[in-house]
Amino acid sequence: MAGDDHHVLTRVGDLPEVCLAHAIALTSPRDACRCAAVSPAFRAAADSDHVWRRFLPPEHVHHGSAVLPPQGQPAKQSAPSSKDAYLRLCDAGAAVLVGGEGNGAMRMWLDKASGAKCYMLSARALSLPWDDGEFSWRWTPHPLSRFRDVAELVECTSLDIYGRLPAAELTPATSYAAYLVYGVADGHRGLSYPDQETTVALGGDRVAAAAPPRHAVCLHPDEAEARKFTAVSRGTGPEEPRRPRVREDGWSEMEMGRLRTPGGDGKEAGEEEVVVSFEVLGWYPKRGLIVEGVEFRPVN
Repeated sequence: MAGDDHHVLTRVGDLPEVCLAHAIALTSPRDACRCAAVSPAFRAAADSDHVWRRFLPPEHVHHGSAVLPPQGQPAKQSAPSSKDAYLRLCDAGAAVLVGGEGNGAMRMWLDKASGAKCYMLSARALSLPWDDGEFSWRWTPHPLSRFRDVAELVECTSLDIYGRLPAAELTPATSYAAYLVYGVADGHRGLSYPDQETTVALGGDRVAAAAPPRHAVCLHPDEAEARKFTAVSRGTGPEEPRRPRVREDGWSEMEMGRLRTPGGDGKEAGEEEVVVSFEVLGWYPKRGLIVEGVEFRPVN
């Protein structure tokens, strides 16, 4: 009878778990964690392998054997979940080694909030100046390094450092910042003058419409040295030099610049590369710079 008709209110939390999981997988890792706090139903969906497999890079999906067990074999109860695999990949201290320990060594991990890829190019993957012959730099182990060795500047007059990374390695349509990660040895010299510049740009199969912006930096600020330098040099211009930041791992880092990777507008990275540079304009003796590498991280 019409009088017995009644409406049942259906809430979002009443949807099947697979529907919730599919919707949450279209968001971000940060949003998935927020969803898990809504209700038990949301938590079950937000923690599911369906969601976190979506956030894993395709080449690392197999790290969670609970996600994709070997064909014909059931997943082990103790096997890590996709979320566990994701969280392991977010540990920068245990970042995945890419390219071995040779000249192209780099490490990859994920930004925990967004899932975007982060990379560290080792010193051996960079182009370092050797204008003074084999004695310009020395390769040495370092207790803070994530690589087999670092490059320590012994002595040079012309100092410029270049690095390249295929743009396709980075997450598409994402804003990134590049950082020079370094230390300074005792007895350093020539690293405190404000005549240092950095650039970050996309290059490769498309010609840049204009030269990349140049940023004034100073790796080891020293006011007394800066005053002496200003008295005899034109410096890098009116821009106040950027200063380094001391990281939790003990290294210093200097932001070299920012860029946005191709994608999201129908364009693909193709053969493009991200090219970074650090240059000291003055020709004078320099020593004591310890280069760990160049790091690329998304700008949140």
